[in-house]
Amino acid sequence: MSYIKHRDEVISAIHKSQIKFVIVSSGGGSEAISALLKVPGASNSVLEAHIPYARESIDYYLLRKPDFYCSQDTSLRIAAKAYSAAKKIAPKINHDDLFGVGITASLSTKKKKRGNHRFHIALHTRKFSRFLSVNLKKGLRTRSEEEDLLSSFIVSELSKISGGHYEPQPLTEEVSAETIYADDPWIDLVDERINFVSSSKQKPKVVFPGAFNPVHSGHRKMEKIAKDMTGSKVYFEVCIQNVDKPPMSYKHVKDTLDQFEQSDCWVLTKAGKFPEKAEIFKGSTFVIGADTLLRMFDERFYASKNEMHREFEIFNENDNNFLVFGREYQGKFYTLEDISIPKHIITRFQGLNKTQFSDSSSSSNIRKEKSE
Repeated sequence: MSYIKHRDEVISAIHKSQIKFVIVSSGGGSEAISALLKVPGASNSVLEAHIPYARESIDYYLLRKPDFYCSQDTSLRIAAKAYSAAKKIAPKINHDDLFGVGITASLSTKKKKRGNHRFHIALHTRKFSRFLSVNLKKGLRTRSEEEDLLSSFIVSELSKISGGHYEPQPLTEEVSAETIYADDPWIDLVDERINFVSSSKQKPKVVFPGAFNPVHSGHRKMEKIAKDMTGSKVYFEVCIQNVDKPPMSYKHVKDTLDQFEQSDCWVLTKAGKFPEKAEIFKGSTFVIGADTLLRMFDERFYASKNEMHREFEIFNENDNNFLVFGREYQGKFYTLEDISIPKHIITRFQGLNKTQFSDSSSSSNIRKEKSE
């Protein structure tokens, strides 16, 4: 049996299975999408396919500029967002049968590349996240051959998740792969059966929201000051699906929580906006940077300015307060005094100036330094 005929039979079996998915591929993988759509029955399994090729398109899709366009991290974030899209497109389908696929690749071109030719495939489902990465030897294959190889790995992963088996093309390079299974409480949170997951049975009185990717000296200084000022333990809050960021894969959740020390307290939520956090953590004090406060008052995240102000009334209703630390934002150092606060909630905010707190640590800069 020819390679193409065998592959198409495998794809046909995928289409006949229960699975349904959104697939998003950048830099390579278009051949696999084309192969999937050419085989009859594609509409049974492929909910949506995207090829955001330009960097600007990836930025738009992820709602942010990634640290690296071709990386395991970016593929996982794409897959997690694709899964979220799949749930919205097919809300009546069992979530166990839905998943997202994210692919990033840097393959052979006419231009000479400094880095390795490589590809990353990620899948995100209700119960696990999986990634597969391969660094290809330069000059060993043509662009068409590299694309064909990538296509075989994509079909193999899709076949696996649909209960089938398909061997990708053999290669001499090493394949790096890992599957991260979600803890049951994480799944309950994603399914919105619960509002938060906590490392402690006690109700948080002081909540410190952030990505913590990674935790740095600035976070630790803010934690200590907040604890001293309130007399309460500070809980790091990690939102798995924020309003201005792509959803977190289970690998991102695991990596974030693993960096906390045993003495730390943390909570996972799906509360992307502060009115939602206030509803969950009534009577709590939120620890935030001035940069976060600026984004909090960004009208893009609300239907209108009046609607935004109405939503903020919940801080009065639920007795929520804010400790606002001075932080640099877009090249300028901001404190609470630099930000216009609506009059009806202004007493809820207490600010710390540059003499009380100053730390220029940046998670994004730390990530870039580690990769160099």
